[in-house]
Amino acid sequence: MLSLVAVLPEPPLLVPELATGAAAQTAELRSACAGAAARLAGAATRWIAVGADAGGRRTVCPPARGSFLGFGVNVVVGLDPASAAEPVDPDMPLPLLIAGWVAAAAGAGVSIRGELVAPDETPRACADLGAALAAECAADPRPVGLLVVGDGAATHTEKAPGYLDERAGPFDAAVAAALRDADTGALAHLDADLATALFAAGRAPWQVLAGAAAGDPWRGELLHSSIPYGVAYHVAVWTPLR
Repeated sequence: MLSLVAVLPEPPLLVPELATGAAAQTAELRSACAGAAARLAGAATRWIAVGADAGGRRTVCPPARGSFLGFGVNVVVGLDPASAAEPVDPDMPLPLLIAGWVAAAAGAGVSIRGELVAPDETPRACADLGAALAAECAADPRPVGLLVVGDGAATHTEKAPGYLDERAGPFDAAVAAALRDADTGALAHLDADLATALFAAGRAPWQVLAGAAAGDPWRGELLHSSIPYGVAYHVAVWTPLR
């Protein structure tokens, strides 16, 4: 049973040890992510984390663990409370590192299965994966939380990672509205080519969410939306209306 959805961004700066001088600027974002993760942990201790990674479509099962060492600090996170004995994967994809970190920050014994897609995965393939995950959850009487990880456009300013693209503002305004309203149709119809041009890593994961939530009524809450450093970060929670 899919019990709750949380949508988070994936900036490594969420981790205080990595934020250093930017800790104050990211405090509100970090608080919103912690709140969403705590709600997800309260609804389910089994999570499916969806994110995009250049390695393409694959499943990463608990109790894998990884480290943020590639981002500058050796903060180790696991996908399961039993991960402590596992070797550290130095190449664990960022969405799963973020999933493990927010689960630990929520203080809950959460087991996380990662479902990764290519950043340029087609909307159809994303929708099909979401539908398959929804069917799997519907067949399981135990509650499952869906954690969807990805950033918005990285082209909002001249100093942004992708430089400035004037299309970024309307794109992320549409994403924020869709997450606020639990509008699966709007997410499903995001332009994949535009998202690629805007360096929006969240497009494919959001379209997996659209496929997983399609056909069911949901109540959306946009907990946070900001554009620090020229990159859009959205935090949302969707609750099923049953």
